[in-house]
Amino acid sequence: MSPPSADAPQRFIEALPFARALGIELDSIGDGRAQLSMPWDARFVGDPATGVIHGGAVSALMDTCCGAAVLSFPGTMGTATIDLRIDYMRAARPGARITAQAECYHATRTVAFVRATASDGEGDTPVASAAGAFVIERAGKGAKP
Repeated sequence: MSPPSADAPQRFIEALPFARALGIELDSIGDGRAQLSMPWDARFVGDPATGVIHGGAVSALMDTCCGAAVLSFPGTMGTATIDLRIDYMRAARPGARITAQAECYHATRTVAFVRATASDGEGDTPVASAAGAFVIERAGKGAKP
């Protein structure tokens, strides 16, 4: 396996049909950190009376952001979600872009630990916070060039 290229996280996101459907964009990435965002879209509203985005769309954004953060951790070749806990703190503002930020704060040989928040730019309280564990496939012994 050859080392990942600098554009591997962007290609990872572009290869996910649901990420394309949600309009997820890579804002910044590097050294175990990532920031992704998605626009408000009427197709993803969970409550028609209020226009609030469904929690599943926020969840998908946060999971993808965490995966991208792991992929940007030095030496990572691949990843998959093992466990992801998301705590929803408030509804996102209808019409607002939602931004997720994730940090891979610790990694063992095979598991990366990540925390993330999602925000709509209003106030100090995030829309949601997350903590998770992800498989981390590293370059090294046994990896094929």
